[in-house]
Amino acid sequence: MSLLSSPVFSQAATDSTDLLGLPGDNLDLYAVLTLFQKSKTIEAFEKSLNDEKTGINNLDLNLDKKVDFIKVVTKKDGDAFTFILQVDVTKTETQDVALILVSKDKKDKVSIQAVGDEDLYGKDYVIEPKGNSSITANPGYVGADPVTVDVPATTTVVVQSAPIVQYVYSPAYVPYYPPYYYGYYPPWFGFATVMAVGIYRHNHYHYHGGYYGGHYHGGHNNVIINTGNRNQINHYNNNRNRSTTVSDNRAKGNYGTGSANRGASASTRPSTGTSNRPSAGTSNRPSAGTSNRPAAGTSNRASTGVSSSTRPSTSNVSSAGRTRSGGGGYSGGGGMRAGGGGGGRRR
Repeated sequence: MSLLSSPVFSQAATDSTDLLGLPGDNLDLYAVLTLFQKSKTIEAFEKSLNDEKTGINNLDLNLDKKVDFIKVVTKKDGDAFTFILQVDVTKTETQDVALILVSKDKKDKVSIQAVGDEDLYGKDYVIEPKGNSSITANPGYVGADPVTVDVPATTTVVVQSAPIVQYVYSPAYVPYYPPYYYGYYPPWFGFATVMAVGIYRHNHYHYHGGYYGGHYHGGHNNVIINTGNRNQINHYNNNRNRSTTVSDNRAKGNYGTGSANRGASASTRPSTGTSNRPSAGTSNRPSAGTSNRPAAGTSNRASTGVSSSTRPSTSNVSSAGRTRSGGGGYSGGGGMRAGGGGGGRRR
């Protein structure tokens, strides 16, 4: 029993968040936002996001078992930037994946939030660095005279000084327009095989500690879109890109359960009594010492726990995101080649 329990405790210690049962399980926005802040330019961010070596992009919207190329489109309104992550699903269909909102208030304080597209992450999937908010000084103090003055969180400085933030608000900033489209990608993009969602999540859970929000907690997200970013969202919604292919796959449950507003569902957790294990007293198990007499609760009478042959178990449903995995590995689908600009036709 100890040996059987070990994987359960190990997984709980590394990843306490629930699967969404949606494509977003294969693109961790915590990792994306961390990579974004560390990048020196938007073009560099796009390249690192799609680089097989970083392993951050594991998205497969067209279900060809190959990782999709994510391009980054920029919209700017004064001191407010909206970076839209997109996938060209077919020659005629584009699906927005997520937004990264960067804005500056009147006091020059920078705010960064990532918002997952509803089709991929469910409604109101928003994360932000913990430095975006304030904390109470010494919140653990419980004496008679606690300090109640709010002070900026230490990670605020990290957000303000992030290379990408310094770049977009500097005179050196040059708008980036991705030249890529369906079938035409940079030569270094290798079309890696999609890895199993369990392995992918294990590789990236450590990014989650520096952020608020994201996964649903009891059906509610504890982060809302900042007031300064609300106008960006309203403008974006008028031009949002949605793919019919993605909508159809989601409706059919091809990405998982299709459940967006709750955590792990039946398809992401094993049943307490799976169909591979007969219920107590079925006809497949003779009673002790009597081969001609069936056990209590014969095959002509269903036991109190319905037999696997009469009631399908949830274990017949594939785990969210696992149906399109290319096994447990993450092998290159064409290899990586160093190169600068330009593009190559998809082979």
